[in-house]
Amino acid sequence: MKNTLIVLPGPTGVGKTGFAVELASRLGCDIISCDSRQFYREMKIGTAAPSDEQLSRVKHHFVGFLSVTDYYSVSLFERDVLALLPKLFESNPVVIMTGGSMLYMDAICRGMDNIPDTDPAVRQRYLEMYQREGIAGLRMELRMVDPDYYGKVDLHNPRRILRALEITASTGKPYSSFLTAPVRERDFRMIRAGLNRERGELYHRIDMRVDSMISAGLEEEARSLLKYRGLNALNTVGYREIFRWFDGEISREEAIILIRRNTRRYARKQLTWWNREGDINWFDASENEMIFNWIESCLEK
Repeated sequence: MKNTLIVLPGPTGVGKTGFAVELASRLGCDIISCDSRQFYREMKIGTAAPSDEQLSRVKHHFVGFLSVTDYYSVSLFERDVLALLPKLFESNPVVIMTGGSMLYMDAICRGMDNIPDTDPAVRQRYLEMYQREGIAGLRMELRMVDPDYYGKVDLHNPRRILRALEITASTGKPYSSFLTAPVRERDFRMIRAGLNRERGELYHRIDMRVDSMISAGLEEEARSLLKYRGLNALNTVGYREIFRWFDGEISREEAIILIRRNTRRYARKQLTWWNREGDINWFDASENEMIFNWIESCLEK
């Protein structure tokens, strides 16, 4: 059998982790997490990290291996995964990668784009804009200079918006123009099976998961991380809203409603991102046996 990376993209809450664990159990292989927030060991509840039972059933890589204070990036993830895969293939020709971080998954499937360095003066200018006008000012600027990337980026992530503006201003070219490089050749094949569900069912699962996080202690977890709230790792759905509640801006009930709403928005953003790909075979996540059979048939080729 050829060395094969089975890639399982899909929106948050669709059931990727559970399916990946079942598939890995059948194939006797490891799982690489491609969820950039699950990298951080202090954020287990708010990121719906694999449970202790799931971690004991299947070996996971890149789960809880960093602290929120550690620096990590897409390019480092690409480097580390490509260094790990040959070692994993020595014991099993199949490895599974799943998660919801689109850029991180693209880095493995397509390769990082050769993006030039930016002018420090330009970076400082946009940092000052962010301090004056907040994220709303950055969004407005990005919408004018690069509407294509505006439609894809996480509009709640100032770091990514700043990066796009810096590169656009420094090079005179839209940031999105650097995201169209040819797919890099890999020395393993990839099978991509996307998991999705009917929209109403997906939203119901998201709401139920948010309730489960609250019951599991998301408030206490967020409170323990309050001193790190300025770090990029904490600039994510779930923690942002809880911090606003702690600040007295909104009530506990409003925070929960916003977490549900913003998680649904993120799920739509993920699907929009992956729907531009032409080589993802999409399945209803409830059709486990159908997906198992399709993957097994691909592996036999």
